[in-house]
Amino acid sequence: MISRKFLTVVVLLALVSTMSAATIPAGTPVSVRIGTSLNSGTNHTGDTWEGTLAKDVVVGGRTIAKRGDPVKGKVTLAKSSGRLHAPGQLSLRLTSINGEAVSSTRVGRTGKGHMKSNATKIGGGAAAGAVIGAIAGGGKGAAIGTLAGGAAGTGVAAYTGKEEAKIPSESLLNFTITAGVK
Repeated sequence: MISRKFLTVVVLLALVSTMSAATIPAGTPVSVRIGTSLNSGTNHTGDTWEGTLAKDVVVGGRTIAKRGDPVKGKVTLAKSSGRLHAPGQLSLRLTSINGEAVSSTRVGRTGKGHMKSNATKIGGGAAAGAVIGAIAGGGKGAAIGTLAGGAAGTGVAAYTGKEEAKIPSESLLNFTITAGVK
């Protein structure tokens, strides 16, 4: 026969385990400090990352998770930058807090745009080519120099143009829980 004391212990253990898996309701903001650098050129969709809570998660005046508790997440989009257009893109979601599964909004980053940098490189190359061509061969030389300089500027832009999305280690990211999870 099971003793009353044993049943009391079992009930208390069940309550404690329920309390440790307290529900984080939808709409709860969560601040996270990531523990590793992420980059759209080296990371891939599906990669996982780890970090810690930057602040306590408090719901209804009750602390559900403490600052420093471990979190995990997933890279939901990692698109490498093109050479002359389309900067890199990176998106992340939070997947667990303190070992408990969660669902969250995504946090995204996009690399710097290419347009201004490319225009400077291509336009600067064309202008320099025009000046050199004019000195060397007059009007016809200037036209040829403009084309050659523009082509050289395009080559420089293509060689140096990758603008990846980056999230450095220790970055603070803010997520919102989208579905209450026990």
